[in-house]
Amino acid sequence: MSLLRSGLLAAALAVVAGTASVPAAPAQADDRAGLREVMFVGNNWDGTADVIESTGALTKVGRINVIPDKEQRLREIYLNPVKLAYFLGIRETAGEGHDQFVDDMYSTPDGAAVVVSRPSFADVVSIDLATGAINWRFPVSGYRSDHMAVSPDGTRVAVSASTSNTVHVLDITSGKELGSFKTGDKPHENVFSKDGRYLWNMAIGEVNTALDHPWLDFTKGDRRITVVDTTTFRAVRTVDMRQRLDAFGRGDLSDSVRPVAFTPDEGTLYFQVSFFNGFVEYDVATDKITRVKTLPKNPSTSEDRTTWVNDSRHHGMSMSPRGDKLCIAGTMDDYATVVDRASLQEGPLVPASKPYWATVSGDGASCVISESGADRVTAIDFATGAKVASVPVGDHPQRVRIGHVAKGWTGPAAR
Repeated sequence: MSLLRSGLLAAALAVVAGTASVPAAPAQADDRAGLREVMFVGNNWDGTADVIESTGALTKVGRINVIPDKEQRLREIYLNPVKLAYFLGIRETAGEGHDQFVDDMYSTPDGAAVVVSRPSFADVVSIDLATGAINWRFPVSGYRSDHMAVSPDGTRVAVSASTSNTVHVLDITSGKELGSFKTGDKPHENVFSKDGRYLWNMAIGEVNTALDHPWLDFTKGDRRITVVDTTTFRAVRTVDMRQRLDAFGRGDLSDSVRPVAFTPDEGTLYFQVSFFNGFVEYDVATDKITRVKTLPKNPSTSEDRTTWVNDSRHHGMSMSPRGDKLCIAGTMDDYATVVDRASLQEGPLVPASKPYWATVSGDGASCVISESGADRVTAIDFATGAKVASVPVGDHPQRVRIGHVAKGWTGPAAR
């Protein structure tokens, strides 16, 4: 019997990651054990994380320095020629001329710490939210850390080590490695299934070369989805979207799967791909692409693919808790929009400056995007598609994640 029809894979197909498509925690968690629900905004270029309200006006609560050990890390890098070469390479490619100090972050279940991946330092650290001190540090394999995911129970965090084609799974409290697995080239997005039994990784391939013409797509490397059992860390399934896209008649699209969103029933996967202003719908059980949606282009956007950041055109998507609306960040086209999932009709195009990520507000009413070109975070109402709030944050916000801090917290104490 083929793997697709086996009982093991059937179980895997039944549980697709939900953390990318619904809020990480319900709003009532505010009252749990004296915690307050917030959003963490990673300011990639200045090495801080702004903490803002998770609903309403998105008012700023506090700020965290996620690189308190910057001088020590830089000394290590400058004394190692190989590390220095990668550090400078990250600055000139993925960093657009800037160091990448924070990519992703999740708070611990008790709201005592935030765990952060730091690409330019090739590590993951736990920052004490009371003092701002580092609790633990985990250097990833290779020379760059990237997207993370937290397990539904909040006890494990997965991080992509993009230059070693590896995902590490860590204990969120101690930083101890619990396991790891190999992926395709340049692992990127990670998403746990709702029951925590499976972890999905999307490898995007090489996105920092200028070989961006469609006929050079073969130079971009091994791009695939890897699904692993989180007990054994063995792959239970791999998906090569090249075959699925070709079968659907869209051989023109890249098979580099970027941000994703899953339906609440975990049966349908939506994803963005390199160079495309739109997204793809994939039925998990039948293993087939079912629809492709092309979204409007901004007439001001250059058609020169080499000018698009890290092979992106649109980068960032989230789904309303009911599963009836998708929110899309049109990164290079400078807008965001809410799309009706049944009809795939987009709503108003909300102007936004290089929106780089999309998540869901704590109350589930809004899509929250990071405007990396304007250093702002903006909320868009799922029901109306209109902007309802916008606040300034630090330099080049990217990932935005729901988390928790202690009630009354306003930032680490001065040290």
